Amino acid sequence: MDLLNFKTQKAFADALNIQAGSLSDIMRGKDGLGVSNAIKDKLELKFDVNLTWLENGTGEPFFKKKPGVNESKEGVPYFDMSLSDAKDLLVEEQRAEYLVNYLPFNDCTAYLPVYGDSMYPKYAAGEIIAIKEITNYEILQWGEAYVVMTDADSNSLRTIKLIFQHADNTKLILRSSNPNFKGDTVIRKKNIQALYIIKGKITRNII
Repeated sequence: MDLLNFKTQKAFADALNIQAGSLSDIMRGKDGLGVSNAIKDKLELKFDVNLTWLENGTGEPFFKKKPGVNESKEGVPYFDMSLSDAKDLLVEEQRAEYLVNYLPFNDCTAYLPVYGDSMYPKYAAGEIIAIKEITNYEILQWGEAYVVMTDADSNSLRTIKLIFQHADNTKLILRSSNPNFKGDTVIRKKNIQALYIIKGKITRNII
């Protein structure tokens, strides 16, 4: 916090998009509480923090240059939020933290962090997914993972799921890749507000 020139814990917590009380607990080492992978990701991606230095004091505190991430107008926006925080249409309604300029995914719409274990091991909590908006719901890749956002008639669902064909062409089957999350969800295509195919993921090691 001192090296990044934050004067107060609240200012630092706001920059990390976490509660000030949570940061205070971490700083005080309450109940052996350590730094979560989600916060480590934010420190590395947003502030160039060298996680090796953070964890064991080896090397320099900061990277000189953040590969793949820049502050220019080039690249794809990264949204530091869970899907449950998304409002209507993801890109139009949220504020991007920064741009990720990684050529293989530069045709994507956005990057998002993964929360939860329903898609493990395909996508693990803490990983970052690259998503591309799909507008033609009649041409989908069955068995592939999508970010699905529905309207209030489908309970305003915000989720990552594998999509499969339904016998009724007006419907889709949503399924988790984690076998511990059993049971399918069926939605109507007309209730989809936004649909994004997951083109790939970026891990901390890549970035």
